[in-house]
This record gives sequence, structure tokens and C-alpha cells, in this order.
Amino acid sequence: MPDRRDFLFRTGAGLAVASAASAVFSTAAPAAMPNAPGSWPGGRLKPRLGCQSGPATEQRFAFFARYGLTNVCARAPTPEGTTVSTVSQLEQLREMAERHGLSLDILDPILLPSSHIDRERNPAIMLADSPQRDRDIADFQSLIRNCAQAGIGCIKYNMSILGVLRTGKVEGRGGAMFGQWHAAQATAPTSLTRAGALSEDAFWERITYFLDQVVPVAEEYGVRLACHPHDPGTPPEGYQGIHRVLGTTDGLKRFVSIRESPLHGLNFCQGTISENLVDPSTEIFDVIRWFGSRGKIFNVHFRNIIGGRGQFREAFPDEGDIDLYRALLTYHEVGYDGMLMPDHVPEVPDHPEARDQSFAFAYGHIRGLMQAAEAQLARA
Repeated sequence: MPDRRDFLFRTGAGLAVASAASAVFSTAAPAAMPNAPGSWPGGRLKPRLGCQSGPATEQRFAFFARYGLTNVCARAPTPEGTTVSTVSQLEQLREMAERHGLSLDILDPILLPSSHIDRERNPAIMLADSPQRDRDIADFQSLIRNCAQAGIGCIKYNMSILGVLRTGKVEGRGGAMFGQWHAAQATAPTSLTRAGALSEDAFWERITYFLDQVVPVAEEYGVRLACHPHDPGTPPEGYQGIHRVLGTTDGLKRFVSIRESPLHGLNFCQGTISENLVDPSTEIFDVIRWFGSRGKIFNVHFRNIIGGRGQFREAFPDEGDIDLYRALLTYHEVGYDGMLMPDHVPEVPDHPEARDQSFAFAYGHIRGLMQAAEAQLARA
């Protein structure tokens, strides 16, 4: 019987990852390669395959399990007219995941989603609209307590006003449609949002006000809070009157320094952070190291893009500018042991099943990279 490493490269699983991993697997000059084996921590690969796509149903969780996922992020129901899931609702969601062999690692709450402020049902925190802002923050605090009691160790959230910005879609292979952003061609639907003109200082004040209220509760109950970066960063003059302070690496470094705590960190969207770099194909790895070595990466949206700051398009995981195999090894290098999850997968018009096909493709690609890394770690 061949060993697992030989088997991997004599089957379709090996072919799926061979091109991405070929530089790392070459034995010609291993010492010169990024992430050379000597730089990797020993033992098994640390990151795990996960997903956050909804809805949170038995069928969806079975879909996850079918394609080799082990960990998930999901949204629980809430009582009518509220934004806070009860302990019972959270426990039922966790138990449903466990029936499919999945670990529910992160909650996706109703409060503080990635939506545009003009479409958001609960905008008070980001609008600094008191006293409703304080009531919503109190609800978020209650959700932290409920998650702790239900055995869910992390909540992801956004501090968003503009939502996810794109200037349209572009067709890729096989009719797949990808979002794109071209800052020079961006035309805002209105000059201002209902938030009005918002300076960087004012944006930071709103972020700090929220963190001052919730991080101490997170510390008391042992629940991590994972914030998503702004997708994408905007020009220095802003967009719709907004300066996106979490749209640069420096902004994210400032963010994690506010209310410093091991429970305050990032939903590290590799795609978004790559969108905010001039040359993501070379820069992203040191960004991973900076946040990862400080324990600030709580979840990873493991996706690829073509382009960089100011002009990019989304991509299948195997066709973008980022070497995902090298990125995977970098997460392992810094000790990250959370989820790698696909995000922003393409859709095909008039083919409703295409989204699930895209997710399944992404799961298989990431899983293949992980198996290749496991094999290499065993040889190191």
C-alpha cells in the first residue's frame, strides 16, 4: 500500500492541489521557499474547514457535513420583535450542528450585520442614535451572556455604514458572475446616507463607544468578539460622505488596540484585506503574521481576488492572485486554529443551484490544500 502522501498525488485530490502547491513541494531548493518546513510548528495542521452560509437548517448542516466541514458559523432564530436569541434557541442551534458532526463555533447575530445603513433595520449603534443605541448595545451584551451559557464561544459582527461596495459584476469562466470594484468609476446612489457626513474621528468615536460597553462583558463571560473589516476601503475623500476607518491595515491595527483584550479581535476576511492592499500577492502574508501572532484572528474568510486596492474583482479560489497554499501555511505558522471558510462565491444567472456548486468547489479546493499541507507536515 502506498503511503498517504503518495496516494494524494496519484489521485484526483492531488491533481486539484498540485499546481498551487508545486513551489512549496519542490525539493530543488527548499531553504529558499517561503514557509520552508523548518519554520512550521510541529504536529497536525491547525486551521479547520468551516462555513457560514445559511440558512441554518438540517438540510444545510447536512450539506456542510457531506463536503467534509467540521466547524460552522450560523444564525439562530430570535423571538418575534427582538434581536436577542434566547439560551434555548442557541442551544437548539448548537445541538442541530452536533447532530451532523459539526461544531458551532461562531454566532452570526441580527445586530451589526454587513448591510448598508440605509437598508439596516437596527441602525442605532452605527448612527449613534441614543437612547436606542444604548438599548441595542444592552441587547448585544445580553447576547454575549446567552452565548456563554449555550456553549458558543464567539460572535462575529460588523461596524458598517456603507455595507459591501461593488461597481457591478464581471463574467468569469463558465458564465460565473463575480463582484468587482473600480473606485475611479464608482458612482454613489446618493451624495450622503442617512448617517450624513461622517469624519474619521466621529467614526472612531462610535466604534470606541461600542467596544467600551461590550468588551468588558465579553471578558467576564469568555466570549470572543470578531469584527469584519470594511469591504472595500474607499478613497481618502471618502464615499457617500463616509471615511471607512476599517478599510486599511493601519486602521485594523488601531481597532484591535482599542480596549486591548484577548477576546477582542477580527473576523479576518482575507479577501477584504487583500482588496485593501496595493500588492496583495506579496503583502497579505505579513498582514496574516502581524494579526495572527498577536492572537487577533478569530475567523478567516478564505477567499481570493484578482487586483488590489482601488480596482479588483472576486475570483474562484484557484484563479486569484493570492497563493492560498502559502496563506494556509502562514495561518498554521502563527498558530491559528480556527475556521477557514469560503465567502463571496460566484453565482450564475438562471442557475439557482450554482451557488451551492460554487461552495462545494471551494470546500473541495480548500480541503485539498489542507490535505496537502497535512502530508507535508508529516514529512517535515
